This record gives sequence, structure tokens and C-alpha cells, in this order.
Amino acid sequence: MPKDILGNPDSEPDHSNLDNQTPQNDRARDLFAKASLFLLVLTAFIVVFGAFVRASLSGDGCGTSWPICNGEILPVGAQLKTYIELTHRMTTSSLGLFMIGMLIWAVRLFPKGHPSRHAARWALTFTIISGAIGWILIRYQLVVEDKSMGRLITMPLHLLNTFGLMGSCALMAHYARGGHRMSFRGHGAVATALKWAAGGFFVLGMTGAVSAMGKTAFHTKLASANTFLERINMHVGDSADPILKGGLLHPLVAMAVGLILLFACRLTMDRRDSAEVRYWGNLTIWLYVAQMAFGVANLVASAPVWMQLTHLAIALANWMALVMLAVWAMPRSLAVDEETAQSATKVEATPRDLIKAYIALTKPRVISLLLFTTVAAMFIGERGAPSFWLILIVCIGGYMSAGAANTYNMIVEKDLDVAMERTSHRPTVTHLISDKAASIFATTLAVGSFAILWFGAHPLAALMALCGLLCYVFVYTLWLKRRTWQNIVIGGAAGAFPPLVGYAAVTGELSAYAWFLFALIFTWTPVHFWALAILIKDDYAKAGVPMLPVVKGDRVTVIQIGLYAVITVLLCALPLLQGQAGPVYAVGAGLLNLGLLVQCAGLWKRIDKQHARAVFKYSMVYLALIFIVIAVDRVWTV
Repeated sequence: MPKDILGNPDSEPDHSNLDNQTPQNDRARDLFAKASLFLLVLTAFIVVFGAFVRASLSGDGCGTSWPICNGEILPVGAQLKTYIELTHRMTTSSLGLFMIGMLIWAVRLFPKGHPSRHAARWALTFTIISGAIGWILIRYQLVVEDKSMGRLITMPLHLLNTFGLMGSCALMAHYARGGHRMSFRGHGAVATALKWAAGGFFVLGMTGAVSAMGKTAFHTKLASANTFLERINMHVGDSADPILKGGLLHPLVAMAVGLILLFACRLTMDRRDSAEVRYWGNLTIWLYVAQMAFGVANLVASAPVWMQLTHLAIALANWMALVMLAVWAMPRSLAVDEETAQSATKVEATPRDLIKAYIALTKPRVISLLLFTTVAAMFIGERGAPSFWLILIVCIGGYMSAGAANTYNMIVEKDLDVAMERTSHRPTVTHLISDKAASIFATTLAVGSFAILWFGAHPLAALMALCGLLCYVFVYTLWLKRRTWQNIVIGGAAGAFPPLVGYAAVTGELSAYAWFLFALIFTWTPVHFWALAILIKDDYAKAGVPMLPVVKGDRVTVIQIGLYAVITVLLCALPLLQGQAGPVYAVGAGLLNLGLLVQCAGLWKRIDKQHARAVFKYSMVYLALIFIVIAVDRVWTV
């Protein structure tokens, strides 16, 4: 039987909104919710104070005895670290008693099957586990400067358990106030994205715990470093301890998780347009930004105690914001509606149809021109013919990277694709391929592309392909497309990365000429895309996408097309002025640019779809031919 996040069968009646409640019960439930929030705050305080116990080297203040302290119930005249550790024990013990009381209260206050009961049980369970882990740390002296594997395992688990405890407290309060139940079922890409975000947060927390352990276990060694570079060398040098090396993963993981979190929040806010979702989504993003800022400050300032505690406190707040985003974005009632809609529109497909659908996700027609510029850039960089196998590897890796970006785009823009006639038959819209399957497919392509280009071509080529993917998904799709008519100008830079991939694959570097190729596509893109936008502006208007023809009109669009055409022509003069091009380029580029200006002039004289289509088609031919001209000229002038 399907279950929701708390393990409740979906077939159970939803007791979270009962109309026959008395005023006394309403007041009691409100008081229960406030008590749950109090315990949430108390838990956060205990966790942060526990970090202070670790950072102040007070973890052995009470020795190995538990629950008494150094053989006494209330030690007198002890060291300061003993009182610090004792205070932490007393607060955690009081939390356990509170959780027992909350469970008893929940059983008496709420009917059988009510989600607040389940949340209270989970809260008590996580509290007991937390106490057990604390006992293990004390009993086996996995504190202060201990560097054992046991501590390396228990500290990350302790933090993950804390995430579960705080989430349970938040859900207790939410359900007590009549909030809807949350379920991951039937929410497609939203559920998948939030699962990835939560999983990334778990990994980030685990690496953060390892990093914090390293700061304590090697406190004396790290304190001896006089400069920032000396501290870095202690983490990356040949003689660096594996724990310190592992701690260095934390900032790297933080950057990757930040991208996942941004993707998940933006996707969720686009798919679930409500005030609560927007609030928690934006709060999640900004708390993560603050968390990253404090993380960088910790690295630079050698992690003073107050910075460590602040960094942890922001991380806990960030986790709670993500939990509440999931709560408001995935109500079980909406999940049922989506599942019904998907089953009603799902198309039965043969294996051949599925293969075609997965290929369609990658947008092969769009990729063909990108791959052409990639291969041309390889000839340009090599100033001759690269090896066949290198070309094949770069084409496969490049196709997979662009295909992953296009698939992510279809997942994120599913709501727009439904509204637009041109995209209404995409596999994600017809449910021929589920959002979850598309996400797995895109991620597999992205990882596979990076590996193929890194090991088969050159690491710089792999990084450039990844930058192009990230630019297309995060800068264009998630950030700009729905917000400004300049979306294609800035976000269009994603399409300018393929020449950098090809150039880096054969040279291992990015010279000024490689960046000229990048700039050429960057300035060409608005000419090409805005001509297309004129043709399909009705579709964009229907979907609410602020493309230039929609928000400014055709005349302004044509002016912008002409402006970028002139900029492209002027840019093409740079190789000649710098003496990096010969007669083949001078003649070929001159004729092609003349044709571009003529086509734009025709559209200026008569703004209609026929002339816009002519500019659009010529722009594709222009880009392919000018890259051929550049490649021939580079080989000719060797």
C-alpha cells in the first residue's frame, strides 16, 4: 500500500482538517503546535551548543561516566569544560522527557491515524537515537582529538539524525494546525528535484561533520599554521591526514549541492505557484547563499568558534526551510490529481516509440548545429585535421552534454510546453516519458558526457561542456527566460560553449582565438533567435514568456536584430585587424556578413513572417559556413 512521508497508508482518512472540533480542542491543538515549535528551537539550540562543546574541546569534561558526570551527579569545583559538558547533557535529557510528553499528549489529543501522532513517534525515535549516539561518543571517548574511524562514522550519522528530528518537530506543528499531508507520490519532477535536494543536503551535512571533526581532532596542528596557504597545504599536501583531505570535500560538495538546490527551488516555484511555496523557496535559496558566505569566511579566518556555530545554525535553518518548501509544494491531494491526469493522458508506447521519445528529449535538430561548430573548432585549433577517434569522442560527449541540457529544459518548462502548440507534443507533455525517467536520463547523460570528455579528450573540454550545460539550465532556463526579454542575450551564451569544447579538446587551452569563436556565436544568437521569436510570438504570448516580440513588439525586435547583426560583422573584422586571418577568411567572411546585413535590411523594410523566416534560415547557413571559412583559412595560412 502506498505511504506518505511519515509512513501513513495513503488510504487512511485525512484527519488534518476536522470540521467538528470544539473551541477547547482548537486551543489545545494550537498549544500543541506551539510546543512543537518550542521543541524545534530547543533542538536547534542543543545541536549548536553541542557543536560548541566539540569546538571548545569540552567533550571529555565528564569523562566516560553517563548519565552522571565524573562519578558525581552535580560535580562541585570542577573545570569549566566539565560544566559545559554537563549543561549539554542536562539539556539533551530534558529534550528526551519533553518528547515523551509530546507523544503522550499527541495520542490523547488527536484521533488514531492523525499525522501528528506519527510525527511525534518519529520525533521521540530520533531523540532516542541521538541520545544513543551521544552515549557511544562518550563511552568510547570519541571526542576532543580522537581520530578513530568510529568517530568518523558516528559524527555524520549524528547530524543526519538531527535533520530527521527537526523535520519531525516541524511536521508536528504543521499537522497540529490542520496543515495538509505531504506525499512524494504523484508529484513528478517536483518530487524528484526535492529528493535530490534533500539527498544533496544530507551529503553536504555529512562532509560538514567530517570537516568539523578535522578542525577539532587536529586543533593543535591547525593552530600552528601562520597563513591561509599553510592551512590549505595541511589539507591537500602529500603528508595531509585522510580526515583533513576528506574535510576539503565539503566546499566542493557545497558548490554542487548549491546548484541542485537552486534547480529544485526554481523548478518547484515555477510548478507550484503559491505564496507559501515562493516564500519558502526564496528563503531556502538565500539561506544557502548565507551559508556559503560563512563557509568561505570559515576557510579564510581559520574557523573561529563563533563562525563555526553560526555556519551550523544557518545550515539548520536552511534545512528547515527546505522541509517546509517540500511540505507546501507536495500536498497529497494535489498528488492524487496529478496521478489521475497523468494516467488519463499517458500514451502506451512500443520500445521503438520510447527510443524515439528519448532521442526527442535531446533535441537532435538543435544539437546538430552545435556539434558542427564543435568539430569546426577542432579543425581551427589543430590548424589541420584532428584524429578521427578524437572527433568521435568529442561528438559523443558533446551530444550527451547538450542532450542533458535540453532534457532538463523540457522537465523545467513542461508547463510552458503544454501551452505552446510548437512544443505540446514533447514526450514530457504527453507523459510518454515521466519526469522522473527524464531526470534520470538527463543526469546519466550529463555524468557520462563529463567522464567521456575528461578521459577521452581533455579535462578542459569536459569543464567547458559542463559550463555550457549549467549556463543553459540555470542562467537561461531557470533564471532569465521567464523574467526578462534579455533572456536570450545573456542565457544564449550557453550555445557559445561548443567551440570552446572542440578547441580545448585538441589544444588543451583556450587562446584568444577560441574566445573569438565564443563571441561570434554569442553576438549571432540574438539575430538567429529573435527572428524565430517573431515567427512564434503568439505561442510565447500564450505561455506568458517575455520574449522580445511579445513585450516590445516586432519593430523593436527588428531594430535589435539589426544591431546585433552589425556587432557580429564588426566582430568578424578582429582577426583581420590582428593579422590572424588570411585572404580566404577576408573574402568568405566578407560575403557572408554582407548577406547577413542584406537579409536584416529586408526584414527592416518589410516586417512579416516571410522575411523573418528568411533571416532565421540564413542565420543557420551563415554560422555553418563562416566556421567552415575560418577552418579553411586557418589550415590554408599555416
